[in-house]
Amino acid sequence: MGCLFVIVAGFFPRVALLILWLARPELFGAAFANLLLPVLGIIFLPYTLLFFVVLWSPDGLSNLDWVWMVLALLLDLSSYGSWGYVNRDRYFRRRTSESNQ
Repeated sequence: MGCLFVIVAGFFPRVALLILWLARPELFGAAFANLLLPVLGIIFLPYTLLFFVVLWSPDGLSNLDWVWMVLALLLDLSSYGSWGYVNRDRYFRRRTSESNQ
């Protein structure tokens, strides 16, 4: 059950972006001029892209919106940083066991 929660949490921003794009494609069309940035955002920074699409307005982002954008960016970057922290012992053991042989 825990693994299912992790899988759902990992794919949530991508699924939410897909549903938002299918329900309101004009939001993506208004926020982005080309398709390259949304595709890169879905791959690398899904929470940041989700927050940007939801908060975007023709006037730009206000000061409070930028706070939410920074929090979303930190959320994305913390997910990448946690992978290295969790796997730190595995890499260390592999290097020491190969050097002893």
